[in-house]
Amino acid sequence: MTTICLVRHGQTDWNAQGKLQGQTDIPLNELGRIQARQCGEFLIKENWDVIITSPLIRARETADIIAHYMDVPVIEKIEFIEKNFGAAEGLTAAKRKATFKAKAYPGQESEEALTSRLMKGLQEIQEEYPEKKVILVAHGAVIHFILRLMSNESIVSNDMRLSNACLSTIRFEVDSWIIKDFNQINHLS
Repeated sequence: MTTICLVRHGQTDWNAQGKLQGQTDIPLNELGRIQARQCGEFLIKENWDVIITSPLIRARETADIIAHYMDVPVIEKIEFIEKNFGAAEGLTAAKRKATFKAKAYPGQESEEALTSRLMKGLQEIQEEYPEKKVILVAHGAVIHFILRLMSNESIVSNDMRLSNACLSTIRFEVDSWIIKDFNQINHLS
């Protein structure tokens, strides 16, 4: 059984300001680095085989900080880069709502394209790391979408917000992915 701990990256200044980041490459702020250290301190309690990360700096920096606590490789996988939100990137929720109707952001990545690349990435993890324990550092929309797909929206709704540096765990059992837990923040102070 392959187990994946999905870790949302630590906070950035844009998170704190309520701006949509998407694929805009924003680094962690100081609180985000503290959150990443708290993830590492918590995750070291178990044995992990590999850390996979989105290549965006906020995810990569979170992964590198977590890796400081354990002797495992860190591998970037483009499949787990954040969703491209097109013209909405850099805008607050209020500005997005005033500018665009029903989240129809010009130039944004389609749900079909996002589903395709995320499922491809998960399939590769399951094939490359069978029976292994994987930490996957990614982004709010990516993790949210993975959890929505796996729960058929019965557990994770479209409205649920994932906290920065939250942990969610999924396992590949028999022929499908199962959600063990999601949006866990007990490790954060």
